[in-house]
Amino acid sequence: MNLSEQACLLVNELMAKPWGQVSPSVYETGRLVTLAPGLAGHRERVAYLLAEQHGDGAWGAPDGYGLVPTLSATEALLTAIARGDGDDGVLLPAAEAGLEALRPMLAAASEPPDTPAIDLIVPALVELVNRHRPEGSPLPLPLTMDTTRLTKVRRLLASGAEPPQKVQHVLEVVGATGAIRPAPIGTVGASPAATAAWLSARPDAEAAGPARHHLRAVAGRYGGPVPVGLPITVFERAWVLSWLLRAGVPVDVPPEMTADLWATIGPAGTPAGAGLPADADTTSVALYALALLGVPYEPASLAAFDTGAHFCTWQGEDGTSVSVNAHVLDALGQYARVRPAAGEAYRPRIERVARWLAERQRPDGSWSDRWHASPYYATLSCMLALGEFGGARYAGAVCKGREWILSTQRADGSWGRWAGRPEETAYGMQALLLAGPEPDERCRGAARRGYEYLNRTANSTDYPPLWHDKELYSPTAIVRAAIIAAQHVTICSTEGNSRYENRT
Repeated sequence: MNLSEQACLLVNELMAKPWGQVSPSVYETGRLVTLAPGLAGHRERVAYLLAEQHGDGAWGAPDGYGLVPTLSATEALLTAIARGDGDDGVLLPAAEAGLEALRPMLAAASEPPDTPAIDLIVPALVELVNRHRPEGSPLPLPLTMDTTRLTKVRRLLASGAEPPQKVQHVLEVVGATGAIRPAPIGTVGASPAATAAWLSARPDAEAAGPARHHLRAVAGRYGGPVPVGLPITVFERAWVLSWLLRAGVPVDVPPEMTADLWATIGPAGTPAGAGLPADADTTSVALYALALLGVPYEPASLAAFDTGAHFCTWQGEDGTSVSVNAHVLDALGQYARVRPAAGEAYRPRIERVARWLAERQRPDGSWSDRWHASPYYATLSCMLALGEFGGARYAGAVCKGREWILSTQRADGSWGRWAGRPEETAYGMQALLLAGPEPDERCRGAARRGYEYLNRTANSTDYPPLWHDKELYSPTAIVRAAIIAAQHVTICSTEGNSRYENRT
């Protein structure tokens, strides 16, 4: 099957699986073990936690990313032991190993990864773990964390006030649920754990039927374990189409998908999926994809996220994101390109965002971001946006990024933060061949070595989690699209074709 056929098959799968394709989550599965023991697949969820535990007793990725899943899994196993859910001879050693792993992790978490709601999740789970061990030495909070924000959110919910929609995504750790209603498809906050928490407060209520059916469907789809976020319909479609179309991969996009994507854009933008608030990232990538599909949509909704200096992911965001602003630059720049008369009004914002991005480049030429663990994702996002829409003044920044990409390729042709990975290799290849001036032979040679690495790992579909949510996860269809795009542009470069001649 050639790359175009693979791309068409992938896009058709998006229609067949409209909730999205996401890796299962230790954190989220652990919360269901605690909150929903009666849900079908409980035994399989416990077995999944046991199978995912590392030899050192922890769960999750290095560099602090293991804290949240290790807390969740350990607390879940302690709950299972207290309820008599399994063989204590198996569960107890695993829980004790988790506790042993947690102490140094908590002590070292002075600057934990910037994953969503970590300042709510960690205090809440430490509190739960300590309740299981009234006679033991309590686990401490990291020095940089306290319960202040968690207490405020719990008081807000207890008052009956409706919380910000993004808080619903972590309902499982913040408590009261009175003012919250599920989305029409039954999800609460696009989170199985949040949905389970909402259901636990109304086990027999007739109105809970849609949420109960939704949770059963998610657990059934994964055979027990659950992902950290579902559905991700708009997010998945926007990113898949953007990767493929930007790289010029010949692909037939169903007209229903284009129409659905268009319909999601509203005055406040679009959310990644049902149950989530609108965000600038999904809105921007959806707008960019629509422009590439030949149906540009006026990007006026992005004004709601404009802080005057940069664009926030959503109102009230803690921190900033270079990838979000790079995608805003893509959306505004592509709209101005295909609708020059109307798009000229966005020129000041385009120039401001380009300058903001360039100012955040690291001395070594890379960028890092709060929505992805790999600097290759952030660097690709910024290089593509600046190279295509920033103008000649930012060519130096793009070339500096290229040099960083070239200097960090591994001996086997791959790229990766912790190890060579297909996903990060695809980002490195695209950065060398799609961003900025026409690539030289060094770029083409490095991309060919990356292509050979991808060919050697072509049968692997188990992409290690690198994307930020409550813990790291992998949106597998999006990653697959990035790999197809990288392979396609490398073939075109080897054959001597201009990258722009291959755009659909």
